[in-house]
Amino acid sequence: MNIDEFRAELETRLFIEKQYLIQEASSIENDMERLELLGKFNEKYKELIKRLSNENGIDLTASYQVVNSSDSENLTYEQIILGKTMSVYDRLSDELYEEITNI
Repeated sequence: MNIDEFRAELETRLFIEKQYLIQEASSIENDMERLELLGKFNEKYKELIKRLSNENGIDLTASYQVVNSSDSENLTYEQIILGKTMSVYDRLSDELYEEITNI
């Protein structure tokens, strides 16, 4: 699985988690408790990266091999995945924030 496929699968699964959390937020009366769901979403993001990596045989601690790279810096798969998926996480967490604060 390449990084773009990984990102797409992660986005799909995160979207589903976001929907579950919105559903959960609708049953919570306390504003602070609803906001705590953002932390739960962050944990889901980290868990999903680990789960997808395991499912696809990706060692997050291994060095990411870049073809024709003049960079002397070696990044791990985890660093590359976080860099490529953070925009997905940011967008979905912003959407989640909007949803739970408007309940």
